[in-house]
Amino acid sequence: MRSLAASLTTIALARALTPAPCAAQSLYMPRDFTAAVHHQTRTLSGRPGSAYWQNHARYAITLTALPPDPRIAGTEQITYFNESPDTLPTLVIKLFQNDHLPEAPRDGGTTAASLTSGEHIDAFSVNGRPEPWEGGGAGGRGFRGRFFTEQVVRLPAPVLPHDSVTLAFTWHYDVPQRATRAGMIDSTTYFLAYFYPRVAVYDDVAGWDFMEHVGHEFYSDFNDYDVSIQAPPGFLVWGTGTLNDPAADLAPSYVTRYQASLATDSVIRVATAQELRQGGVTADHPLNVWRFTARDVPDMAFGVSDHYDWDASSVVVDPATGRRASVQAAYNDTASDFHHMVEFGRQALFWFSREWPGVPYPYEKTTEFQGGAGMEYPMMANDAAYADSGFARLVADHEIAHTYMPFYMGTDETRYAFMDEGWATTFEYLINTANKGQAYEDDFYRRFRVNSWIHNPSPLSDLPIITPSDALTGVSYGDNAYGKASLGYLAVKDLLGDALFRQCLHAYMERWHGKHPSPWDFFYTFDDVSGKNLDWLWRDWYFGNGYIDLAIGAVRRVNGGYTVPITNVGGMDAPVNLVLRYGDNTTDTLHETPAIWSANQSQASVLVRTRKTLASATLEGGIWMDADTTNNTWAAR
Repeated sequence: MRSLAASLTTIALARALTPAPCAAQSLYMPRDFTAAVHHQTRTLSGRPGSAYWQNHARYAITLTALPPDPRIAGTEQITYFNESPDTLPTLVIKLFQNDHLPEAPRDGGTTAASLTSGEHIDAFSVNGRPEPWEGGGAGGRGFRGRFFTEQVVRLPAPVLPHDSVTLAFTWHYDVPQRATRAGMIDSTTYFLAYFYPRVAVYDDVAGWDFMEHVGHEFYSDFNDYDVSIQAPPGFLVWGTGTLNDPAADLAPSYVTRYQASLATDSVIRVATAQELRQGGVTADHPLNVWRFTARDVPDMAFGVSDHYDWDASSVVVDPATGRRASVQAAYNDTASDFHHMVEFGRQALFWFSREWPGVPYPYEKTTEFQGGAGMEYPMMANDAAYADSGFARLVADHEIAHTYMPFYMGTDETRYAFMDEGWATTFEYLINTANKGQAYEDDFYRRFRVNSWIHNPSPLSDLPIITPSDALTGVSYGDNAYGKASLGYLAVKDLLGDALFRQCLHAYMERWHGKHPSPWDFFYTFDDVSGKNLDWLWRDWYFGNGYIDLAIGAVRRVNGGYTVPITNVGGMDAPVNLVLRYGDNTTDTLHETPAIWSANQSQASVLVRTRKTLASATLEGGIWMDADTTNNTWAAR
């Protein structure tokens, strides 16, 4: 395995080998990315390098859920493929259920109902040979030293490049009684996520992902999964991937309803809570085995209930081929908003596939499960019910948008949450604009996504977006991951125009879907495809600690009109509208894209060509809210 020291010695050489002139060089580039460029796994054009690689695994998992018993027990076999050029004497195993241990580190407080005894490893083997689970003590929790949600495993023999190793686990844990992203929704409804031991990501930039989970997001490889959930009769199971044999789990009439939903635009009630109470919905085996399979996905998640309604329909997501995707909802009948959730999902998949990002929905289905977390998983979302169905729809849109980032695009959410949350917030803004209108969505977006940042003078709010997310908490995490990042993406869209922005976005997604893009791969791809040096914009939006504050100076009359000076007080290269009022009480609005800051990020001058007498000029930022509006208006004396 390449040592960190060896990687760092390549930095100077990588810079020396970088073609010149190259606009990308003017951006800060971390040492690990520089080493990846040297090793030719990454490039300064934004494309994967000629030597790019990534590891993957095959998971075969069987778990048993017997609500109201909180215990989840499972067995699994992992075949892990080392596609790297490195020999791996150790593996890192992620045990996310250990974040419920009382002594585990976390960003904020918790409750007793959220605590458990963690993930218990009952048996472990490597290539069929039983091995001790080091650090297991205290009931086999599987943590050692300072680590809680990960375990370093030294293998009996290293995994050589382009070889594989097979691991087997037997494990159990208790579902937290208070559900957050996963857990007990009620006594007979569970949402199961992060439930299985998994091999951490080993990538070409950072090596092993040693990041402790303390409540932030995740980073996963693209794997193949075969998961069987054993549940009592009368319980329905929803989850990621293909339900392989519905006839093995459902009574014939319900199989007919389910299969009909896969080929219709109409919403079908596959099963209701009343029907579940009456019995006869599921097969009547001692335990029904619900088997789900999926290929090239970063995770699996499942919902189990004996009293949730089940609605389903489908929608054409790829008009070129006619391919449909299933849209399903599982919920308490009392949740009025969820009665509309399948239609909300259909409209979201239709719009995202055709408009923004304009890439056909890549999976076979999506399921909206009533929980309470507002959290995304491949083909699944765990969302709360809301009295305001409009807000419920927005949350569903946001979580479905995550399909593209980080699931279609395997970004490292733990370190760079802005690469997925910022995009989901952007797509949320664009689809809500289409659904509700520009004025409504602009007002909502300002209040919900921007206001907390722009009116918070704390230096924590002005930390650069590129700051690794694991170093951020509270408001600084929220601002950088969501609103600020989204405003930056929308500023680039405004600068390039829809056609070129779409071309750049599609190139980025084509180059990196199913892979692990870093922020620099994104920046360099947009530079490469647009043919523009956007370093000035990337620096100020993503690498600087600025904020939005524009000020108007003294307007001067010149031949043919007026010059309007604008000062970028806060340092963010934001677009702006210049609202002009003339002496005859008529008005004009000039829109200036961030291009006005391309030559000078501190000062710009706008030429207003007119024969009229200018009475006043005002800067209006729209969704790019101004921190200080007292200096936004000039008036003639």
